[in-house]
Amino acid sequence: MRIFKNAHYDFLGNRKIAYAISGTLIVLGLISLFIRGLSYGIDFKGGSEIALGFEKPVDIGKVRDDISNIGLGKVEVKTFGGETGVLVRTELQAIPQNIFPKVVNAITNTIKKLHPNVKFQIVDSTSNSITIEFANNKLATQISNELFKEGFQTSNLAENNITKDIVVRVGISDWIKENIKHSFADNHFKVLKEEHVGPKIGKELKTDAIISIVLALIVILVYLGFRFKFIFAVGAVTALFHDVIITLGLFSLLHGLTNFLNLDISINVVAAFLTLVGYSINDTVVVFDRVRENIKLHKTLPIKENINNAINQTLPRTIITSLTTWFVTAVLLVFGGEVLRGFAFTLFIGVMVGTYSSIFVASALVYEYAKKKGEIIKF
Repeated sequence: MRIFKNAHYDFLGNRKIAYAISGTLIVLGLISLFIRGLSYGIDFKGGSEIALGFEKPVDIGKVRDDISNIGLGKVEVKTFGGETGVLVRTELQAIPQNIFPKVVNAITNTIKKLHPNVKFQIVDSTSNSITIEFANNKLATQISNELFKEGFQTSNLAENNITKDIVVRVGISDWIKENIKHSFADNHFKVLKEEHVGPKIGKELKTDAIISIVLALIVILVYLGFRFKFIFAVGAVTALFHDVIITLGLFSLLHGLTNFLNLDISINVVAAFLTLVGYSINDTVVVFDRVRENIKLHKTLPIKENINNAINQTLPRTIITSLTTWFVTAVLLVFGGEVLRGFAFTLFIGVMVGTYSSIFVASALVYEYAKKKGEIIKF
């Protein structure tokens, strides 16, 4: 069954309504971007990201209250991948100096609890780890394994009989774990990951992300200028800017309204925007190819009629492709979990906006140019 087989919609005749819709969305988005801005993940702003996995569903509000008062400064706590996951973000790259000794005490007290009569000493200390020496390598190996089972991240230097030392990392996750484990004694958890990004790296990633998107748009402009005509390239790239700005604006407008849409701009989201650019330009090129064919076949028809016919002729393909992609991204958005939500949301919105812009922005701009200049477009 072919849907919209004999469609004869006057898309260009309704272009001014589309201009009003696009203009409203762009203005609202830009206002929100200037006033509210965007929420960046640690990929771009630097900091630490710790994921905790609980055995049973956990009250995120209780976790947030407990972690907010342990001396880590501004902390963001939200669900991660479901009701049993918690994601903690802080601008700190390392544990504060005033807290470091407290974590070291927790480590040494654990050793004393496991082996009350064992002698040991701390022989080295860095900003994020300590080195502990024991009487022999066999004991060091045993205690290293026991500390690991208790949730500490250890490196066993004694495995190859080279030394009697073990290295225990002192991280932000260790301090979090030490402070909330008593509150959740009946709901055990473990640290799933702890990632750190320095502010310099975050700034470089932000710059690289912007450059990658701009370069993609420039290359597309040049390619379409050669393949079609320059006005077609301008229309296509204008539509891409339209798609990116509206989608970014929705990121800003919807952020914080619900936990589900509390999304940050991350490397995954940048990848989604580049995917969106590719998807949208593909849809536009399909329409433009048919416009070129119609102009060659029907040289005497007005440009408006040729463009309208091209859009109607490609409409079945456009609708089926867009709906298929949109349903997949909808499933990812709902069931893909926290990690994929930003990526899925970008494509979920972008597929709709990209399909719309291929018709009402790219094609309409070509028509406006031909109408204003009074030129006959020839191929």
